[in-house]
Amino acid sequence: MVYSKRQAALLATTLGPSYRVVLAMRYGQPSIANGLAQLSGCREILVLPLFPQYSRTTTGTIEAAVSDELAAFHPRPTVRGIADFHVHPAYIDALVERVEEALEAGPVDHYVFTFHGLPVRYVEKGDPYRTQCEATAEALAVALELPKERWSLVYQSRFGREPWLQPYADKFVPLLADTKPRILVVAPGFVSDCLETLEELGKRLAESFRAAGGKELRMVPCLNDHPAAIEMLAALVRGG
Repeated sequence: MVYSKRQAALLATTLGPSYRVVLAMRYGQPSIANGLAQLSGCREILVLPLFPQYSRTTTGTIEAAVSDELAAFHPRPTVRGIADFHVHPAYIDALVERVEEALEAGPVDHYVFTFHGLPVRYVEKGDPYRTQCEATAEALAVALELPKERWSLVYQSRFGREPWLQPYADKFVPLLADTKPRILVVAPGFVSDCLETLEELGKRLAESFRAAGGKELRMVPCLNDHPAAIEMLAALVRGG
């Protein structure tokens, strides 16, 4: 929430007075209903879900919620949405800048790109999430000039008993410890740091990696309120 508020405020400043920027959360407050209410009177609304990779379980539910809320608007404004930005040049550039800043602390032996997990059954039914995560990882690796053997893609934050997308971060990453004692972990699926990045990855996964014999798990901060992140959001809005 801290970074989301900063993003909204900085984006409003960057875009200027011709735009009105409001923050809304899919679950919790401020709600989508509250956010849309603040835009009452606007003739055109651009909805920018902060999920770089599209999934029906995330961005798809935002699209449905916005549509439901706008049913009561008279007259109904024109609504456009940005479905994803998983390989947008400004997004990849911002990730690269974050990674390069993290590397100022010293070199690493391996890079791990981790994304929030998703049950396999959703992908089998046509959800594009896995394909877009893989495309993001490939684009980031190319931008960083990393050969295939220097990086891995994993998924974290699974729950329940059914199969989720693999490799699982908590199982795969500790296995790197023997041969790759210093790793850099990037979470390109999160625009803002949250429990999954700060606690699940930055603390628990780091502890598991060290317990397996690893020397350092260095977590790259998410885009948060970094200037490159705000420029990325502005580029999406202007080009959306």
